Amino acid sequence: MKITIGIDVGGSTTKIVGFRTDGEKRELIEPQFVKANDPVTATYGAFGKFTDENRLAIKDIDRIMMSGVGSSYVKSSLYGIECQRISEFNGIGTGGLYLSGLDNAVVVSMGTGTAIVHATKSSIKYLGGTGVGGGSLMGLSKLLLKADSVEHIIEYAESGDLSNVDLRIKDITKEDNLLTKELTAANFGNVSDMASKSDIALGIMNMVYETVGMMSIFASRSVGVTDIILTGNLTRPAFCADKFDFFNSLKEIYGVNFIIPKLSEFATVIGTSLYGLD
Repeated sequence: MKITIGIDVGGSTTKIVGFRTDGEKRELIEPQFVKANDPVTATYGAFGKFTDENRLAIKDIDRIMMSGVGSSYVKSSLYGIECQRISEFNGIGTGGLYLSGLDNAVVVSMGTGTAIVHATKSSIKYLGGTGVGGGSLMGLSKLLLKADSVEHIIEYAESGDLSNVDLRIKDITKEDNLLTKELTAANFGNVSDMASKSDIALGIMNMVYETVGMMSIFASRSVGVTDIILTGNLTRPAFCADKFDFFNSLKEIYGVNFIIPKLSEFATVIGTSLYGLD
C-alpha cells in the first residue's frame, strides 16, 4: 500500500492530508492544519505532526504533492522525498469534484481571497475570482469593530440586524414577493446612527458572502453549469450555509445549486493529494 501526502501552503494556514492507495482503493487519512507565518516552518511542522500522529514511516510515503502560495519556498524534497508542485487551481477543482461526487461543476475556493474554477473529469479551467474573501472579513472587522478573530466576528453578528445597515428591496418597493423583498439593494446602503457592533459585523459578513455568491453565479452562467461547490475556510461559519440556502431557494432568479460538501475547508489540499493519481 502506497501513501500520498498533499500539502497546501497558504498565507497563514498550512493544510495536510494523506491517502493510502492500493490499486483502485483509496483510504483518506484525516486532514490537519497548522498556523504559522513562515511557510517553511509551517510545512515542516505540518508534515512532522501529521506523520507522527498517524504513525507514518518516511519509507512508506510514495510521493508528496504541494500547492499554495507558500509552496515555492520549500525545497524540491522533504526529508528526502521528492515534492511535486501543482497549480492551486488544479487542487481546487480536483478536490471539489472528489468531495461532491460530481463530474462537472463550478468550484469556488473561499479563502483569504476567492478563486473560481470550472472542473470536469478531463479539465480544470480558471474562471476568475475576487479579492473579497476572508481577508476582507478580517480586515474590515479589525478596522470597524476592533475584532481580531473570526470567532469574535461571529459572536458579534449573532445578534445583529441587517435592517440597520443594508438597503434591501423591501425598503424601496412595495413588491409583495416574500423572497425577493429580502434581497440586498445596497450593502451598507442604509446605515443607521443606531447601528451596533453586532449590526456592522453581520453587515460585513453578509457583504462578503453575497459578493462571493454573485461572482460564483456569474461564473457558472458563463460555462452553462448549475452546480456550484463551495470550499475553503469561509464555509465553516453557520452563516455560510444559511446564506447559500437562501440563494438556493431563489431558483427562479438564480437557477443554481450551491453545495457545501463535508470537509469543504480541506478541498484544495485533498485535490492536491489526488491530482495525477488518475
